[in-house]
Amino acid sequence: QITTVSGNEFLLQSDIDFLILDWFHAIKNAIDRLPKEWSCTSRNLEFKLRRSSSIELLNSLDTESKEPKPEHRKSLIFRLNYSASDTNDRNRVKSRLKKFISRRPSLKTLQEKGLIKDQIFGSHLHLVCEHEKSTVPQFVRLCIKAVERRGLDVDGIYRVSGNLATIQKLRFVVNQEEKLNLDDSQWEDIHVVTGALKMFFRELPEPLFPYCFFEQFVEAIKIQDNATRIKSIRSLVKKLPRPNYDTMKILFEHLKKIAAKESVNLMSTQSLGIVFGPTLLRPEKETGNMAVHMLYQNQIVELMLSEYSKIFGSEED
Repeated sequence: QITTVSGNEFLLQSDIDFLILDWFHAIKNAIDRLPKEWSCTSRNLEFKLRRSSSIELLNSLDTESKEPKPEHRKSLIFRLNYSASDTNDRNRVKSRLKKFISRRPSLKTLQEKGLIKDQIFGSHLHLVCEHEKSTVPQFVRLCIKAVERRGLDVDGIYRVSGNLATIQKLRFVVNQEEKLNLDDSQWEDIHVVTGALKMFFRELPEPLFPYCFFEQFVEAIKIQDNATRIKSIRSLVKKLPRPNYDTMKILFEHLKKIAAKESVNLMSTQSLGIVFGPTLLRPEKETGNMAVHMLYQNQIVELMLSEYSKIFGSEED
């Protein structure tokens, strides 16, 4: 974080150590090339390395007395305080910083160069499955097992939100490490696990119900005759890409177990439909019918939970 006496603030952040250091040295060198009257006594340069969550806003160094943030993302925080009477010099520094920031490599470029590995959160479902050589992401399986092991009886499971900072920490760990132990004490709050699972589906570039299927599912749920409606939904589900179908099947089987404990956890199929409807299927472009779409989204999930065996079962069932 760069803060100038004129009130301008810049925040540079990265997961990669050498990039952070390159940024620091580039900015420091630019300052060192400033006119000599900008002596060391007229500016104070401090910097430190710290790890923070992926979306955490970095506070200034003035808040050092506060409790340190969880150490799970590396960031470079440095403050430049200087005084100068010449406005042109300040504008020159701002211009150099803008050029520096505009030239920074994109995430896609870094991924193509192998500097950043493929991540789990925010990646397309089929790419995650291809990378893992499976049809259901390992993270989804781990979350489901953890919830079924210690969360089926928890009041408001999936409805109650977990601590966002801890969820972001889990997200970071999943993206950076190959192995994940959800039985670790830092993930003991089951709402953190459910929150991370919902975030995984919410951050898919294309939802679990692909965009091209959205209108078809909406039309199917509008059918008045229940048997015909179920048959239509089943037909659409069978047409889904394999990773989508397999992931959907294991997820809905899990949610059906949640609903079976409704008397204890107070999560009915309707409640789960409200929670997961907008997360699992949404239109590619939002229109003025958002409220109507949300109603259909909830109904689709609720029907698929209530009629799970008919929709995902074999033809003979």
